[in-house]
Amino acid sequence: MPVTSSGERLADTGPALRTGSLGTADIAFFVVSAAAPLTVMAGVAPLAILLGGIGAPVGYLLAGVTLTVFAVGFTAMSRHVRGGGAFYAYITRGLGRGAGMGAALLALVGYNGMEIGVYGLLGTATQDTVHALTGTGIPWLPVSLAGLLLIGYGGYRSIDFGAKLLGVLLVAETGILVLLAAGVLIEGGAHGLSLASFAPEHVFVPGLAVVLAFAFAAFTGFESTVIYRREARDPARTVPRATYAAVGFLGLFYAFVVWIAIQAYGDAEVVAAAGGDPAGLFFAAITTYVGAWAADLMHVLIVTSVLASLLAFHNAINRYGLALAEEGVLPKALARVHPRHGSPYVAGLAQSVLGAIVVLAFAAAGADPYGQLLLWVNTPGMLGLLALQLLAAVAVPLYFRRIRHQEGVLRTLVAPLVAAVLLTAALGLVVTHLAEFTGASTTVNTVLAALVPAVFLAGLLLARRLRRRRPDVYQRFAAEPAADADAG
Repeated sequence: MPVTSSGERLADTGPALRTGSLGTADIAFFVVSAAAPLTVMAGVAPLAILLGGIGAPVGYLLAGVTLTVFAVGFTAMSRHVRGGGAFYAYITRGLGRGAGMGAALLALVGYNGMEIGVYGLLGTATQDTVHALTGTGIPWLPVSLAGLLLIGYGGYRSIDFGAKLLGVLLVAETGILVLLAAGVLIEGGAHGLSLASFAPEHVFVPGLAVVLAFAFAAFTGFESTVIYRREARDPARTVPRATYAAVGFLGLFYAFVVWIAIQAYGDAEVVAAAGGDPAGLFFAAITTYVGAWAADLMHVLIVTSVLASLLAFHNAINRYGLALAEEGVLPKALARVHPRHGSPYVAGLAQSVLGAIVVLAFAAAGADPYGQLLLWVNTPGMLGLLALQLLAAVAVPLYFRRIRHQEGVLRTLVAPLVAAVLLTAALGLVVTHLAEFTGASTTVNTVLAALVPAVFLAGLLLARRLRRRRPDVYQRFAAEPAADADAG
């Protein structure tokens, strides 16, 4: 968006994002799809059960409650911050431009890490599916590169096209888990349905910390609702509703599905089953309670779940790139919007090229697509987004101290401070249990964790450089739009 030298934003004269395209459900589809619920459940939940026992469902509930508390202050601020910069705009308002630029770089690295690493998962998930269905093997790299092209095309198309596609894919992947749940509930589980998972003696066990770390990672990206503000219908209402809908659905659905998996095997047997074949836990359960055909379908839907997650993150990254190009921080070419589709297609092309470079580099090095491309690239992304949530929680009360508003103290002070404490604990849990995520050495994990403060520090240094050499860019960074369709 063009700006004057004083930082005031002017009306766009060229192609722009499609305003009023997305409703509450559309935005929620983007966010929940990014979380890839089927992939998280089939791929990670068995490990949570193995390490945390039958109390694992409560870990997902506790993570959901924590992020709901975070959403209270976050959505209150969303009614006042109308720019397209999402996390970095919020953090700039509360903590200043230096922290805001650190957050901007961290968001770019975080979202790119969360997306690009998943191309390794796409390759391995497709390999597993083809082998399960046909007994043959295929190389992972052509699959990942084909996925890059497919996701690039999805980002090139209009945002409402992406919302409709993600809606279909999300219904399919959650539907297969609902089908499993129906089979288990109708049969009454392995030995009758039990609520022992929610008893304190099964929840407060040494493995709870690991379960919580897995659970918080499973929600990564839920806050991206605010990225779509400029394309939302009535964003002052739509964005908060979509945020609560996404985090509420994920918390309840994750906990329910993990509980269903426990019932499928029985309280006394499920940990041993998860230890014997964690990757096959859900497939064996749905074969027993629904049929082999459902297990085959689940294999296929895991691939579409991964594709949906990739497209959701790709769209989020493109809009961050667009916003930073409009700020003058990134090259202005990235701010171009397609005249027909209303998509930030140049930012999307740049993101696809970056993804291809990273994927090809890992392949050339002979890296494992799951153990290294996915886990090593995803981990700093996940840590970065958790750190951004913490910074945003701290920014909320500081922002509301500076403006006149009619928000209550619960939303502007109590909830953000509680969220900040809980998110600090969550970040600490994830950092101290990185080995369970990555399976890598202490040296590798130290490097992956250190990337987050290093990127944030680079943003602080960039802010100092811009303040000296390009003060106009520095002064207008994260400035409010002069006019907004939902103003007032």
